Amino acid sequence: MTSPSNYSTAPVSEFFLICFPNYQSWQHWLSLPLSILFILAMGANGILLITIRLEASLHEPMYYLLSLLSLLDVVLCLTVIPKVLAIFWFDLRSISFFACFLQMFIMNSFLTMESCTFMVMAYDRYVAICHPLRYPSIITDQFVARAAIFVVARNALFSLPVPILSFRLRYCAENIIKNCICTNLSVSKLSCDDITFNRLYQFVAGWTLLGSDLILIVLSYSFILKAVLRLKAEGAAAKALSTCGSHFILILFFSTVLLVLVITNLARKRIPPDVPILLNILHHLIPPALNPIVYGVRTKEIKQGIQKLLRRL
Repeated sequence: MTSPSNYSTAPVSEFFLICFPNYQSWQHWLSLPLSILFILAMGANGILLITIRLEASLHEPMYYLLSLLSLLDVVLCLTVIPKVLAIFWFDLRSISFFACFLQMFIMNSFLTMESCTFMVMAYDRYVAICHPLRYPSIITDQFVARAAIFVVARNALFSLPVPILSFRLRYCAENIIKNCICTNLSVSKLSCDDITFNRLYQFVAGWTLLGSDLILIVLSYSFILKAVLRLKAEGAAAKALSTCGSHFILILFFSTVLLVLVITNLARKRIPPDVPILLNILHHLIPPALNPIVYGVRTKEIKQGIQKLLRRL
């Protein structure tokens, strides 16, 4: 390692990503399932977006919100997975300073954008079930447009300081990131400056955004469940809950993978360091791959739209 006296004379201009530092032999075996999941995620989201775009019956607020979720999934996948596969296949470990911090910003902001989109979708289902007569006047195309602007602006604004704070640190000599991805902590701990504020800001901002979304989602579904239990007509409760089923499954995918990732990071000393790295990669693959499939299988209108699209081909 370079001595402290060389810090000012050996500035870092790029980083090197070392995936699975303790088990690098895993990389070739992992590349196949990760490639399949990546192709599935890109293909499924692409088909879903094209179907919603071409099928006039799907030009409704609920499906516009689903399109927004798919777009976020696609960007997240394209930001992370191609670089991971390039490392696995071609040993292209280097990443420029700018590209590393750009990846960091997209990951932080789009993750919270997804959470916020789930919150808006939960509100959409709350209005549809608890106030069905007012739904057409509340959940309009203008509402979706304003919600999309809010989702992007809020989360981009609060996530922007994360890469800026890391970028402003002095990287003196060490440039080996023991991760497949430029996460904030993996990068900033290479600095010779104090990173306490970086850690604190990411913790507070991340959990404030994700926590507030989760609270509102839970409240929405509490009101939905309360309203459904009041329905006395035969089959009415099951029909009402079926409209929320797909959305609830998507939230479960997102929350479960995120929760497991958080727990493993907190218990980092008790588990191999490669496990959180793998879970971080899977978090950018599993929800994007499964989200459009769940909606495609469980939503009759989307299923019919996909069938029409395939017949045209």
